[in-house]
Amino acid sequence: MGSPPAQAGKAELRRQFRARRRQLLMAAEPLLQARAGLELPPLLRGGGCLGIYWPLPGEVDLRGLAESPHLHQRLALPRVCDGTMRYLRWRPGDPLQADATGIPAPATGDPLPPGQLAVLLAPALAFDRSGYRLGYGGGWFDRLRSQPDWDRVTALAVLPAGCLVQNLPADPWDVPFAGWLDETGLHWLQAV
Repeated sequence: MGSPPAQAGKAELRRQFRARRRQLLMAAEPLLQARAGLELPPLLRGGGCLGIYWPLPGEVDLRGLAESPHLHQRLALPRVCDGTMRYLRWRPGDPLQADATGIPAPATGDPLPPGQLAVLLAPALAFDRSGYRLGYGGGWFDRLRSQPDWDRVTALAVLPAGCLVQNLPADPWDVPFAGWLDETGLHWLQAV
């Protein structure tokens, strides 16, 4: 795990890590999917849904978690509408439509309150030891998680281990994550 040069801006880091993640994903994705199936269900023992994401090209695809008997009927996908990200329950086959960002999202259903989500997963281009995630720059996860009730929902970044670094530049509005999931397993920054 190295550190990107301090002078590298987020735009340049996004370019670099998009290429790095793409190179690593073919080997890492099957292992990461298997780890997710083993390590995420115990986090939902107390109830609640697992907030996943609809994968864009180059992101780890975790939709197969819907086949897990422990997660069946307990998945949610984000939907961006009216400048806000909300989570709605999702099962394979449910009707989808592009949200305000153009990403497929549940077409119907009521938004889940934060207390109904046990864990949120977010794709990452890179992740550091302080809990900061490098995403695409839209800020949707940070805005959601800056809200008082949402900041209590455990949030984990998802990425290949080769995209971990010591430090990433952080803006004042960046909200750190509790840990990350990679092909070697689930990693916490602090004891949970």
